[in-house]
Amino acid sequence: MKLSPIMILFGTLCMGACASVPSVPSVPLTPNATRAPLSESKQAITRIAFGSCNKQELPQPLWRKLLEEKPELFIWTGDVVYADTDDMGLMSQIYARQLAQPEYNLFLNSGAFVAGVYDDHDYGANDGGTEFKKKLDSQALFLDFVNEPSDSPRRKQAGIYTSYRFGPEGKRLKVLLLDTRYHRQKAGPDSDILGAEQWAWLEGELRKNDAEVLLIVSSFQVLPFEHDFEKWGNFPKARERLLALLDKSPVRHLALLSGDRHFAELSRLRLPSGRDILEVTSSGMTHSYQDYSPKRNTNTLRVGEVWSRLNYGWIEIVWDEPTPHLTIQVRDINKRAVLEERLKLH
Repeated sequence: MKLSPIMILFGTLCMGACASVPSVPSVPLTPNATRAPLSESKQAITRIAFGSCNKQELPQPLWRKLLEEKPELFIWTGDVVYADTDDMGLMSQIYARQLAQPEYNLFLNSGAFVAGVYDDHDYGANDGGTEFKKKLDSQALFLDFVNEPSDSPRRKQAGIYTSYRFGPEGKRLKVLLLDTRYHRQKAGPDSDILGAEQWAWLEGELRKNDAEVLLIVSSFQVLPFEHDFEKWGNFPKARERLLALLDKSPVRHLALLSGDRHFAELSRLRLPSGRDILEVTSSGMTHSYQDYSPKRNTNTLRVGEVWSRLNYGWIEIVWDEPTPHLTIQVRDINKRAVLEERLKLH
């Protein structure tokens, strides 16, 4: 088997990282510890966790909490590590350091599926996009990190977008992961984010009525449009196109998942058809925006308050009760729900 740069560097980094934290039980560390989901699975999923903004050199206390929560699927929504480099050798070392992080490795060995997308800092350039010269290498390294199979279409296409579907008829969960970096143009009124091939793929996926619940992952926010930072609102034509597609989707229950902001919030928008779209932003697994400024972070679509401490997202789907329902939460370091919405599944 041909070893990737992450695999080559992994052994050396693992020994140093594990030895420095004696309180963490010793477990086998292998480059293939990450369990990537199949694109189609009959296994019904009931517990999903997600998160973003994870600095590899900082303490990572949330993995032990997630071990206790026992999610069946964890979704990275971006900024898995902070690399900001076009040195792909260095980036591979940074990913290897995260794989060797003891608490994260314990979580990987729990057997949960791990999927996700990069954002700018793990893509390699702050607010970077299609102009990034090492985007092909960046794509390959991210897919190595999540242990994407060598024959996966994600390794052959331009960008890391993909879909997963879990569960039998009546209990189907579909997850669409968007690549908001590979084709992203410079922000502007007519600028694009996804590129022609990804738009065609997304339109095809959203036309299908093949799930009871649909989760769409964007590394940065879709609904909030007023704040000063990166968002789909900086690409108004692309945002309008995406919202129109969501409005027409035959899947009755869908939600957006995002990260990037270094705090957590819920946002809701009523679309022209009368359909409500909920976005859950969970951000800050190792660091958060504790000097949060309301003036620079205006969001008139916000539901409830902002949570500006460490957090992760949590989704629980109850399929079998007389009234099936889905609960979406943001949880703090004590596993307490600080933000919550509950949706009945008709």
